[in-house]
Amino acid sequence: MDSVDLEVLKSSARWLDEGHRALLVTVVKTWGSSPRPEGAMLAVRDDGLVVGSVSGGCIEDDLIDRVRRQGIEQTHPEAVKYGITAEEAHRFGLPCGGTIQLVLEPLDQQSGIAELCHAVEEGRLVARTLDMTTGAVRYSAAQATDGVDFNDRRLLTIHGPRYRMLVIGAGQLSRYLCNIAVGLDYQVTVCDPREEYTDEWNVPGTKIVRTMPDDTVLEMKLDERCAVIALTHDPKLDDLALMEALKTPAFYVGALGSRRNNAARRERLKEFDLTETELARLHGPVGIYIGSRTPPEIAVSILAEVTAAKNGVSLPTLLQVEGAKAAREIAANGATVCGLPAEFGERHA
Repeated sequence: MDSVDLEVLKSSARWLDEGHRALLVTVVKTWGSSPRPEGAMLAVRDDGLVVGSVSGGCIEDDLIDRVRRQGIEQTHPEAVKYGITAEEAHRFGLPCGGTIQLVLEPLDQQSGIAELCHAVEEGRLVARTLDMTTGAVRYSAAQATDGVDFNDRRLLTIHGPRYRMLVIGAGQLSRYLCNIAVGLDYQVTVCDPREEYTDEWNVPGTKIVRTMPDDTVLEMKLDERCAVIALTHDPKLDDLALMEALKTPAFYVGALGSRRNNAARRERLKEFDLTETELARLHGPVGIYIGSRTPPEIAVSILAEVTAAKNGVSLPTLLQVEGAKAAREIAANGATVCGLPAEFGERHA
């Protein structure tokens, strides 16, 4: 879960301890365009104070007005929809006529919010099952691949630690990439045993370690909520990280380099007893093709690909660096690639 949603849970637990009533609002389904994804949360205190968001602001305003006028009198969860008609979509600021379904859950000490916050802070991944009829809550272990599931009778939500990112190398590109990754709410660790790079590292919100990359990968116990990006251009460092990271369930493992260097890297990694399946998981050359040349542009390219992988989006070959550059070279010679005109090579140079 991201830090915003964790703050929603922490605030809810604190309000309950202070004697307030609170309403937990969760996005459970969306149709069309929606400002916030399924699982996003908002908490409304009995005096109208809010934490979190479920839309661009208009739905929040409606919920606040409802609580201020009616209080939090309900004792059981209820599901509501916003944006069913074009007029409602316009009123509540839903883009393109989108529709959003929310579950409104009145909280009390039996909701177990404080216990849930404690579990998340300990690094555990937890499934929370809410009975829509009785309001009873049950907690159990979850898998990182689980998601929000709502069927009118019960609501299942997944809560766990933030996504983690391990960056190998503390160079200039890493600084730009880590600044953006922190903004994307990753818990960022930078690994580089070279003192000439780490002594001047000062990116807020990141952790710097000076251990060897393979040891760092093993120590972090990477799971499905982790990404690993090797950026040193030094095989002695990048390969050490990759040979261990590719054996883990990390959702993304990538390395910077040219197409030629990437091919050589794959050949070297074969010497580490990696299977073809494990090698196939390597993203390289890392990033999507946007014609990036400067370190900030390359950082955007890399994190765009990471974001696609995190969200389960499969990118077409022509968006990947290797495929796009190969297509550009062919197109520059006057051929047509996958329906692209010859001038593709000029427009995307």
